[in-house]
Amino acid sequence: MFFRLLMESFRRQRRRKTLAGLAILLGTTAVTAMLALATTIGDRIHKELAVYGANIVIYPSADLLDVKVGGVDVKPATGGAYLRESDLAKLKGIFWANNITGVSPELPIRVLGATTTGTVVDAAATGFWFDHALTKDANTLQTGAMAMHPWWKLRGAWPQEAATSPTTAEAVIGSTLAARLSLKIGDTINAILPPASSPTTAKAFALHVTGIVSTGDNTDGQVLLPLNAAQTLAGLPGAVRRVEVSARTKPEDAFARKDPDSLPAKQREIWYCRPYANSIAYQIREAIPGAQAEQVRRVEQSEGNVLARISGLMWLVSAAALLAAGFAVSAAMATAVLERRGEIGLMRSLGASKGSIALLFYAETGLLAVLAGGLGYLFGSGLAAWLGARIFAGDGAIAMNTVLIPVLFPVVIALALVVAIAGSTPSIRAALKMDPSAILRADA
Repeated sequence: MFFRLLMESFRRQRRRKTLAGLAILLGTTAVTAMLALATTIGDRIHKELAVYGANIVIYPSADLLDVKVGGVDVKPATGGAYLRESDLAKLKGIFWANNITGVSPELPIRVLGATTTGTVVDAAATGFWFDHALTKDANTLQTGAMAMHPWWKLRGAWPQEAATSPTTAEAVIGSTLAARLSLKIGDTINAILPPASSPTTAKAFALHVTGIVSTGDNTDGQVLLPLNAAQTLAGLPGAVRRVEVSARTKPEDAFARKDPDSLPAKQREIWYCRPYANSIAYQIREAIPGAQAEQVRRVEQSEGNVLARISGLMWLVSAAALLAAGFAVSAAMATAVLERRGEIGLMRSLGASKGSIALLFYAETGLLAVLAGGLGYLFGSGLAAWLGARIFAGDGAIAMNTVLIPVLFPVVIALALVVAIAGSTPSIRAALKMDPSAILRADA
């Protein structure tokens, strides 16, 4: 009998049930889309803001030491300290290794020599990884300057590490330097290998120009060459002067700014296991001997501010959609109860308890919430995919990740049930307070 009454209510009040279901459907659609976007918004924001540069920088810790004799700083201008390129693979072994999305080591040097046309070259240069596979224990990250500086504009081709030999290498020239020295693609710079101070022992190193690059900064006045070629020219095999790291991080808060060495063991473990830029930098310092790693606050704080504001807006939209759905359900249920006063009075006069009548109405509402919530989940996933494709180009599958489906579906159904039950409770409580005899006399 219970299930017959349940099905009859849907058959006889199709319009009311449709309106209530539509309200739940629209609310859960909006919530699903916002949740699907929110679960990956951090990665998308990080990807979009990565063009502004790395958010962590690594350099030799010896640079922090003051070397003074008689009150005079005698530390070399270059710092005189280097990191080892081989140690960079250890970045893939830290706790938050999977959050590291880009690594770009640098070695600044000076190129001395002449072009094949006789133009004297004395210019700053920097060695980079351009397209390098950083591998540790079968875990590979394809990274380098090309990925870390996507705004660089190149005419020609990037240098290839594999083309570097003991006497030759490929290079690209900054647009300002190329214009000053009248260099073009295909030219060759005959650089001098160390020791340059002794002409009798100096050897030539041919740099073949494969492209002209425009960066918008002082790199336009430099020669850009593979890191292994820069190490050969400088006579510093395996040396790295500076490393830029791009990592997905959690926005900084007061806890992130605490000194982990001053925290109790339990709190230190919590701090260590959160993806703050500070905690990732701390783990890098532990992994790489002689390294000092610090967050670039300009990039990190900008990313955190943007993420916090967008996330706040998404939660606000979700709350507004659920609130509107709750009011719509309440209005539809109030009308349905008013229309079924006679049915309620008759059931009460035949001995039905208040609990059984409330259960019938809640069962109707719950079934409606599950059906409408399921459809809302499907439509919301599609809406998230559409929004992802429009807002973040190329990320149209943002809501179709198979990991999200088992997580979001029960959450959306639970929210639909909460909204439906909360919206219908006032009307059900009012119906149960009615005097069945008064209702039957009024309908007679």
